[in-house]
Amino acid sequence: MSAPARSGGDVDPAKDERAGKVREVGSQAVWSLSSCKPGNGIGQLRDDCMETYWQSDGQLPHLVNIQFRRKTTVRDICIYFDYKIDESYCPSRISIRAGTNFNDLQEVEVIELNEPNGWVRIPLKDIHERPIRTFMIQIAVLSNHQNGRDTHVRQIKIHSPMEAKGAALDNLGTFTTVDCQQYSCIR
Repeated sequence: MSAPARSGGDVDPAKDERAGKVREVGSQAVWSLSSCKPGNGIGQLRDDCMETYWQSDGQLPHLVNIQFRRKTTVRDICIYFDYKIDESYCPSRISIRAGTNFNDLQEVEVIELNEPNGWVRIPLKDIHERPIRTFMIQIAVLSNHQNGRDTHVRQIKIHSPMEAKGAALDNLGTFTTVDCQQYSCIR
């Protein structure tokens, strides 16, 4: 499978978050890496700074494991790459796998990257074209540009669709400010 990943300046992962269409659920997961150089680990991968990055330290494939405590709906993964700075450290092919644990991961998407610069959005859908529901996601870097050995990934965001619960609020319009969004659902 090869996903129609979108990349470049037209991808802004925070845009859908601000519009209330998705929420970033990476903070609800336990993250682990196959390897990392000291000072270039999960903290840098999740710090919202495009200047920092995860750097692997070992043989391909390089793995990012994301384990949720409960089954989670995932609409897409957004990954930030900077080929202009990272060159041979920049991934050229990645695999997205999903399952309940390490033993039953199934490949969901394989993405070919051609000198990516900026955010790459990878939609994750099941056979019915709905966002996947999973306990675990694994991002595997299969190869790098210029046959590089170690890899740099600058940021990863995991998005879950916002679901309206309870009374239908669609006819009230959309809430765009933080003050109004806190009242957008009834518990």
